[in-house]
Amino acid sequence: MRRHGLLLSCTILGAVVLTAFFCVSIINGKTRSSACEDVEAVDSTGLNRRIDNGSFDAIAGIDSRMKAYMARWELKGAALAVTRNDSLVYAKGYGIADEGEAMQPGTVMRIASVSKLITAVAVMKLCEDGLMSLQDTVFGDRGILDDQLYREAVAGREAFGKITVEHLLRHQGGFYRDPMFGMQVLMQECGLDRPLDHDHTVRLGLKGRLRFEPGTWQRYSNFGYLLLSDIVAKVSGMPYEDYVREKVLAPAGCRDMRIGPNWYEDKLPGEARQYTHEGEGKYIPDIRDTLRQTERSYGGNDIELLSGAGGWVASVLELARLVACIDGDPAVPDILSAESVARMTEPTDEQRYALGWNDTRPDKGWSRTGTLSGTTAMVRRYPDGECWVFLSNTSTFKGPGQASYTENLLKQMREQCSGTLPHIDMF
Repeated sequence: MRRHGLLLSCTILGAVVLTAFFCVSIINGKTRSSACEDVEAVDSTGLNRRIDNGSFDAIAGIDSRMKAYMARWELKGAALAVTRNDSLVYAKGYGIADEGEAMQPGTVMRIASVSKLITAVAVMKLCEDGLMSLQDTVFGDRGILDDQLYREAVAGREAFGKITVEHLLRHQGGFYRDPMFGMQVLMQECGLDRPLDHDHTVRLGLKGRLRFEPGTWQRYSNFGYLLLSDIVAKVSGMPYEDYVREKVLAPAGCRDMRIGPNWYEDKLPGEARQYTHEGEGKYIPDIRDTLRQTERSYGGNDIELLSGAGGWVASVLELARLVACIDGDPAVPDILSAESVARMTEPTDEQRYALGWNDTRPDKGWSRTGTLSGTTAMVRRYPDGECWVFLSNTSTFKGPGQASYTENLLKQMREQCSGTLPHIDMF
């Protein structure tokens, strides 16, 4: 009975998806004024509520490896989604999303620096629409960010006027510091009894000289992607989050991706609790009240301030769907042109970051990782068209180094189970 039910569901979903594809095709044809309304009408429930742990038969090799990995790294919960040639062929949640609540493939979690991929897509969309160019300068008389805040922050330093949008995307801006983390230390440095706001952070990030001439080297910069968020808002004339949700995510069929809240009590419907790994440093002074201790996941970083650098929350389902819309595979119509997709994924090396992605070497495929207190995230699209998306609601003591272990996990599951993945499409 279950397989008959699944067949019926797939038939119904097929009709829905065909309609959704027609909607996206219209959007690609520049009829965009009703993009959000069209997607809303096609899919009133969203991927995150249509697909749960009962939507796919369990695959023993994946389940056993996921559970072993979680036990090894003491992860409270995790979720996995797999697509092949833009078809969703597997998705499952493991462990808990919150106390007494099972993790589902549609559970929303913080995605940390995977957010940068979303921001890069938004920038490319604005370039396609003729509103800006990757070679536009960021500061100075002809710069995009010419508001008083930025003018005052870089006054008298001509080197800042050489920074382009592409430099920010590739972490080649040359900024001396990256004031997006360590809020308690930054508060002390600035003599504040409250967390730094956006303007304080901008002034701090633009303070002093550049480390190197823009474009001559690279140094990973979350601050650069905060500036890109400001650029998206300035050029589009809309708040950054609103533009991305309306012009990027809605056409892709991703309805539940948002900038996440800082505090547990404000978490979104369907959002997991983010757990900090056990050990020294799990509890720190709360940035709202330094006399009170708080778990690092909810008080160590300002998630809302991170914005396009690391503030988005999403499910593995919607992340997989977004990748399907920016990968050049025709099975799901892309929301970017073939030229933009090629530009974002052109081969890179150790001396040059890709646009939004971490790594785009042809022999390895494309990857994007993210790490925060309470978060471990990886998106890996392989050259053969398979894409594996992993999210956990628990950080580990390895920090960014956890990515190599997650990479190995995905490799092992692919080698053992790729041939047993079903030939269906639950998108």
